[in-house]
Amino acid sequence: MTTKIHAAVDALGNPLRFILTPGQVSDFTPATDLIVGLPGEFVLADKGYDAKSLRDFIEAASGVPVIPPRTTSPQVPCDDALYRERNLVERFFQKIKHFRRIAPRYEQTPRAFNAMLALVSAFIRAK
Repeated sequence: MTTKIHAAVDALGNPLRFILTPGQVSDFTPATDLIVGLPGEFVLADKGYDAKSLRDFIEAASGVPVIPPRTTSPQVPCDDALYRERNLVERFFQKIKHFRRIAPRYEQTPRAFNAMLALVSAFIRAK
């Protein structure tokens, strides 16, 4: 099973929401589903999420997109100091890899893998 985990975390690095997609799916595809309804003023994401439609979606929800532009995209300003806080998402992924069933993806079905991610996220939030 090749899956990709898309995650949203709060300002402390605690998981808020995650979505599983097949491994070949672009980062951008589940982005709006991932952030819709979440509280927050800023949305920090990496270059994989750089798209005008996503920026417009964030701005329509009274948010500020902090997404660096790809080199092939129109250059839009990005707050580099605020973008550095995106490391909280990377730290979340490092934390879940410490759980033996997550990193090698032992679960056979997406539903079971999603349940294991929910359990691991609860452990991380409880710390």
